[in-house]
Amino acid sequence: MQVQQEQRFWNPYIGGVALGLVLLTSFLVMGQGLGASGAVYRYGVAALHAVAPAHVEANGYMSTIFANGASPFDDFYIFMAIGVFLGGVVSSYAAGRMRIGVGKGPRIQVPLRLTLAFSGGILMGFAARLTRGCTSGQALSGGAMLSVGSWIFMLSVFAGGYALAYFVRRQWT
Repeated sequence: MQVQQEQRFWNPYIGGVALGLVLLTSFLVMGQGLGASGAVYRYGVAALHAVAPAHVEANGYMSTIFANGASPFDDFYIFMAIGVFLGGVVSSYAAGRMRIGVGKGPRIQVPLRLTLAFSGGILMGFAARLTRGCTSGQALSGGAMLSVGSWIFMLSVFAGGYALAYFVRRQWT
């Protein structure tokens, strides 16, 4: 059995231009930018509605998704999230990087890595609802529209990342 040679990542400048063109196309074709937290929120509300519909209907914020008999899956972001997942699967396979495993540094065990990743994901999801958008929505879509709040958000994300990197970098080297 011959193992496929692992290929390098895209040039970051070409990737950035490609992402910008995807964002521009999204604005031109769909009339809205990119983002992921809206889809995750809609999936979550749909799951909650399946097990506790009375709770969703009593909540003014969540019930708007079902207003006038609408489905939580009638949204551009749902299909975008599915496309991002499928695109990731196809590109990882094409680059010879598709494998099952947990990405981690040599100084961290898998259970701790998964616990930290899960906790960070919950924290980011909660923060995305508070800030009215996830990192991709705020940075890409809001930044492209020159939203002052989005620029402040992204500068804060980078500052927080650099500040925290000192404390966690040993886990990855």
